[in-house]
Amino acid sequence: MTRSPYELSTPPDVLARLHPRLSTYFGAIPPGHVGRGEGVFDVVGTPRRWLWPVLAWFARDAVMFPVWERDVPFTVENRPARVGRGPAVQEGRVAVRAHRTFRFRSGTRTMVDAITAGPDGLVDHLGRRGRVSALLRAEVDAHGPDAGALRLVSTRVSFRALGREVRLPSRIAPRVTLVERFDDDADQQRVSLVLSAPLVGTLYRYEGAFRYEIAPDTGRG
Repeated sequence: MTRSPYELSTPPDVLARLHPRLSTYFGAIPPGHVGRGEGVFDVVGTPRRWLWPVLAWFARDAVMFPVWERDVPFTVENRPARVGRGPAVQEGRVAVRAHRTFRFRSGTRTMVDAITAGPDGLVDHLGRRGRVSALLRAEVDAHGPDAGALRLVSTRVSFRALGREVRLPSRIAPRVTLVERFDDDADQQRVSLVLSAPLVGTLYRYEGAFRYEIAPDTGRG
């Protein structure tokens, strides 16, 4: 894998504004290596318990979880992969598959997703089966408080059912906003994800900090 999905789908002038320490996270993972990080999420989930039955359904496919917890230890593991539909996955698009493992008080749970470079930009396939997908717009500010941070904002959300891809109308589609930035003072990468919906507001979120490195792949995972 010579170029990452981010490098394949994001204009070079946008990536050039990234904080130098983020280039490791969003660059290509060399053959025989894996990206690993460890840190703590300040918050995970939602305090709106009426949403938990819906989140429990998504939890079955490792997308989101019916929780509201603070100070949650977690690890992230990024591996190069291929993502496609049907049996010919080996012919799919270049991707990075991420496993984020949360150590909740109730037990360990793992969130799975795969980022790939699609014809229209970055696409995040959520869950083990990738039934829900979000088209993402990448932004990097050159100035201001978030200078050098990568912000990914969903512009389209779709789901796969009965072999068909169905796009949700923008008036009802949830919106994903993910911000990854580097904190020089703490020498850590900080991440914030917010899932919101029209009229309802925030449905789910997590935010925290971690340290990340590219290491030789021992074959685990």
